[in-house]
Amino acid sequence: MADSPTVYIETYGCQMNVSDSELMLGRLAEYGYRAVDVPDGADVILVNTCAIRDHAEQRVLGRIGELKRHMKASTVLGVTGCMAQRLGPRLLERAKHVDLVIGPDGYRALPSLIESARNGERVAKVDFDLEEHYEDFRARRVDGVSAWIPVQRGCDYKCTYCIVPTTRGPERSRALDDVVRETRETVAEGITEITLLGQTVNSYNDGTNDFADLLQAVGSVPGLRRLRFTSPHPNDFSERVIEAMATTGAVCEHVHLPMQSGSSTTLKRMLRRYSREEYRECVARLRAAIPGLALTTDIIVGFPGETEEEFAETLEMVSEIGFDDAFTFKFSAREGTPATRLPESWTISDEVASERLARLILAVRSGTRTINLGMLGERHEVLVEKLSRRGTLLQARTRHHRTVLIPGDESMIGRYLMAELTGTTGSTFTGAVVPTRAALPMAG
Repeated sequence: MADSPTVYIETYGCQMNVSDSELMLGRLAEYGYRAVDVPDGADVILVNTCAIRDHAEQRVLGRIGELKRHMKASTVLGVTGCMAQRLGPRLLERAKHVDLVIGPDGYRALPSLIESARNGERVAKVDFDLEEHYEDFRARRVDGVSAWIPVQRGCDYKCTYCIVPTTRGPERSRALDDVVRETRETVAEGITEITLLGQTVNSYNDGTNDFADLLQAVGSVPGLRRLRFTSPHPNDFSERVIEAMATTGAVCEHVHLPMQSGSSTTLKRMLRRYSREEYRECVARLRAAIPGLALTTDIIVGFPGETEEEFAETLEMVSEIGFDDAFTFKFSAREGTPATRLPESWTISDEVASERLARLILAVRSGTRTINLGMLGERHEVLVEKLSRRGTLLQARTRHHRTVLIPGDESMIGRYLMAELTGTTGSTFTGAVVPTRAALPMAG
């Protein structure tokens, strides 16, 4: 074992990148590689990257430079993922110590490309493969409590700010039977919570089955206790999908529903394909079907042309809808996206965008705190995930995706417990474990 070649993967970006890193680790394990937790002296170092915002790319470029000091003479350094796809051979020119540049559809060739790099060949593999779903790969899970299962790759929506269609190609869905098979295998390993992944996951369609069929089939796998999915698009919540969510017991009462803006005019410039009224109506249908639904979102400020009045409409929607939480961002122009071709006079200064972001964060945090204070004293089933950053508490999560810190030790990781919510910081809860027969170990 000690003589096995070692691989270190550093992952940036979304859950799909985490899943892709697990696929790469699984692929390399088949070829005798052993995963390590630090880059120092690793035979292979892979940086799995994100391209969604310029800040993410600059951070990765800096990190690639830092990794030089961790490499030995024979180390192969590769850059994978969306940034690799976007920059391609240009990345080899910018960073002379990088040996490989591999896009999201190129991981099948990873072992052979590493061998080529050992022989001095620097390669960029960024072709799209519209048939590639890595069905025969066995992911090496980095989390023993919850699992990501990709069901869809690529995106057809082409929002004007988004680089994903360029970096991950057009939308294509896995066969339902393959997703169910992987779910069964994952549950057999002792993992009873899974999250289905897709760029617009609820537009899933394998040619025969839609997302409602997928939820029902996966939710029926024996031993599965919690089923989540991310990220959906508001336009793809058909009545069939909402009914499947409401009637499939494993589906958790939480939806991450990207809004991006609360202004219809801004949404039109973004090419989101819905208005504020249609987003509001989607929320109403979801909440009517699933009582107590927790709702989180994504919001961008400073999109080209955004007026103060349009931003005020976003604040109004945040207050009206009452999100449980939100990921908030300043607009970041990405090379090759339609938003870069909007009139320069529409550009929002960083000073204005930063000020709007600060106001938005304040509004979101205020709403979250109000919701959470109203929940104190409630009891919820939690799944213990890991030690908290404080080290003296455990991090657990409710079906509604709320984080609860509880006392305990590592032996409790992976267990379902009942917790009473005793306090809140505004974003997370503290809780006390309530003795109950519901405190069961995970299956397997």
